Order: sequence, then C-alpha cells, then structure tokens
Amino acid sequence: MKTHPILLAGVVLGSFAVTGVALVSVTHEAVDARIAGNQRQAMERKLATILPAGQSDNDPLRDTLEVQAKDLLGAAKTQIYRVRNADAPVAVVLEPVVPDGYAGPIRLLVSVLRDGSLGGVRVLSHHETPGLGDKIEEAKSDWILSFKGKSLTDPPRERWAVKRDGGAFDQFTGATITPRSIVGAVKNTLLYVERQGDALFAPSAATAPTSPSPEES
Repeated sequence: MKTHPILLAGVVLGSFAVTGVALVSVTHEAVDARIAGNQRQAMERKLATILPAGQSDNDPLRDTLEVQAKDLLGAAKTQIYRVRNADAPVAVVLEPVVPDGYAGPIRLLVSVLRDGSLGGVRVLSHHETPGLGDKIEEAKSDWILSFKGKSLTDPPRERWAVKRDGGAFDQFTGATITPRSIVGAVKNTLLYVERQGDALFAPSAATAPTSPSPEES
C-alpha cells in the first residue's frame, strides 16, 4: 500500500514541530538556569560586602526565612538570610522595602550582626532622581556606607533621623526625602530584629510573628 503524500508530509511536519518545541523548552530552561546563577552570584557579592569575612560556615542563600511584618519592613513578605558559624547565630540579612522613597519604593539589603549593630546597608533597586536621590548608590557616594557599625544605641534611637530633623545622619543637598526615608527604614529593621531576637534563628521557624507598630522616627 502506498503512503498518501499529504499524510507523509503531515507526519514529517509534525515531527519537526515536536522537535522544535523540545528545543525551545530546553533553551528556555538553560537560559532560566543561567539567569538564576547570575542572580545568585550577584547576591553573594552583595552579601560579602556587608558581612564579616571568615566568620560563617553556612550558605545564607539556602538558610532563609520569609516573614510578614509590613509595619516595620515595608512589604507584605520579606526575605531574611540567616548567617551562622557552627550553628551559632552570626547575623541576619533582611530585604526591607522603603515604601516612601521620593520616586517610589526602594529595596534595601540590611545586615544586622549578633550584637545588634549593622554590618552594612546596600540598595538593591530604586527609581530616585539621577544626580540627587541616586546618591544612595554606593557607586555615586559613600553615604550608604555610613550605616556600618551603627545600632539603636549608637546613635541613640531618638537621633535616628537626618540632621535636618535633628538627627545624626546627613541628608543630600536638594534631596532630603530619600535619605530621610532610608534612615527610617533601617531603624525599623533594627527594631524588628531586636524584637524577634533568637526566634529568627529557630531551625523550624517558618514565619516570625508580626511585629508591633513602628516607633516614630
């Protein structure tokens, strides 16, 4: 029996289609894996700039906690990376959101060491005005570096504000809203960690309890 030419052509085209779909799927998976790998490397580099070198033995990107504390951390859900050495707490790194930036939300990366002091603060993303509010970027100024070593006692919590508001932190010429918002957000992050304490390191913790309302900055 002879195979009908149209039927044969349909089978060939169908085979090509299946092969094409499979190739596209494999390509997408490879691209997604590459993107995920690049994102992980970028986060590892960020973490290395705000954590004490050589004082941890775990992988913070795999030792995480998702919490709900919008009142202090600015988002419905916040990712926390836990840093340990021989299972003992070393630091926590949080991704709070500053909801009231001048040009929209600002995502931060905040490291809080075991003694309650800041290991450092970095900006993950923002939409602030170039030449003014974008001085929060490490590449544009060293302002963001001034948080390292600060705590709720240094300066005292009542001085966690920009100098224009009677506080201890510099603001930018022509741009007060952005630094004011970030100072408040970092203070609230410290308050959150202070109130949660060791609960943030509990092995079986899934979600830390929602924190009380933030203090006035």
